[in-house]
Amino acid sequence: MTRPRLTRLGRTTVLALPSVIVLGATALTTVGAAAVQEQSIRTSVVEQVSGVASSLADLPEVRDAVASVVDTGAPGALADEDGLAPATAALQPIASLVEHASGVSYVVVTDDEGVRITHPDPAERGELVETTIAPVLAGERFVGTETGPSGTTLRAKVPIVDAGGDVVGVVAVGVLESTIAADRERALGTLLPWSTGALVAATLASVLLSLTIARRLRRADAIDAESRQVRRTTDALREQAHEFGTRLHVVRGLVAQGDAEDAMAYIDAVAPGLTSGGGAGSPRRGAVATATIEAVRSELDARGAALDLRVADDVVLDDDVLLVVANLCRNAAEAGAGLVRCTVESRGRTVAIAVEDDGHGIDPADVHRVLARGWSSKPDDTGLGRGVGLAVVRRTATDRGGSVVVGRSAALGGARLDVEMTVDP
Repeated sequence: MTRPRLTRLGRTTVLALPSVIVLGATALTTVGAAAVQEQSIRTSVVEQVSGVASSLADLPEVRDAVASVVDTGAPGALADEDGLAPATAALQPIASLVEHASGVSYVVVTDDEGVRITHPDPAERGELVETTIAPVLAGERFVGTETGPSGTTLRAKVPIVDAGGDVVGVVAVGVLESTIAADRERALGTLLPWSTGALVAATLASVLLSLTIARRLRRADAIDAESRQVRRTTDALREQAHEFGTRLHVVRGLVAQGDAEDAMAYIDAVAPGLTSGGGAGSPRRGAVATATIEAVRSELDARGAALDLRVADDVVLDDDVLLVVANLCRNAAEAGAGLVRCTVESRGRTVAIAVEDDGHGIDPADVHRVLARGWSSKPDDTGLGRGVGLAVVRRTATDRGGSVVVGRSAALGGARLDVEMTVDP
């Protein structure tokens, strides 16, 4: 079986594939690692702001200070900021300390109306928050991204609950998105050298693999070329052996007819130098034709098949015509035909040969390959290979500017092969 050969594009693809896989895998791994790293950073920030906000909301100092603002009715604080002063004085140091200790961007404490008691910017203290805190005042916790005076932040809002279970304020803790982005860039900076090192190592490995593949492909090509040459030589020898068998039948027929001189001349013509007579002359064409036909008839008779040969008077049975007739008739008999009919006619400068039989015919699915060298529907009992005879017929017809048509016999019901080729000048 012939091994499929790689095209230039296919070879390039095979050699480049390891590098493409390595680059793709490294890129995907880097992107995936970056995405995981970013998600890890954001998850860490969420846990950080949530934990800080919850801890502050649970501090007694925070609860008491905010509750004191509510108890004094300090949203009089909006009209009189001095009402917030005691709470701010108590809580701002705590808020500032927590900001620096935990690394968050801000800690804001508000009363139950959203008035800021603490804020990193003194100008914002005593002002209403700009984002909604209604759900938090209802007892819910909030974690998300919002924009306020400090910028866009990932923040957590936790309700402050007094001893009686009432929500008296809110603790909001946030980290700027710009800070998160800076942390992500630092993490990627740490990841990049590892990714680069992995890419370089993997690229070197892929190059070595590509070189190994290229070397094996070159070796395989050399073996394949040698194998193709061996197959061509084998096919040529099979054809020669097949034709030689036909020639032997002719010699046998000539000898059987007592035409020893013609037999010697024929041998000298087809295999110069085998006889010692040298200059034996040319065999008589009629004698060779008769010997060939009788040899074919005897071979068919041995296989239980009858030969019905019809040759027009104006036909010249040269060696190529006899070779085609012999191969077609022999092939029909080998396929199990009981009657083989061969008609040879002259059509101007063309010789038309039709061989049909009463066998089972040729499967329509096999018509396109029946003339291919090496293909045969019959088992190879000799071990020398089959599918030679019809290939010889096709080559002979082609060499003589002709053609071969495969079909079914309307008269006998089996196979029919029509061969046309120009008259040998």
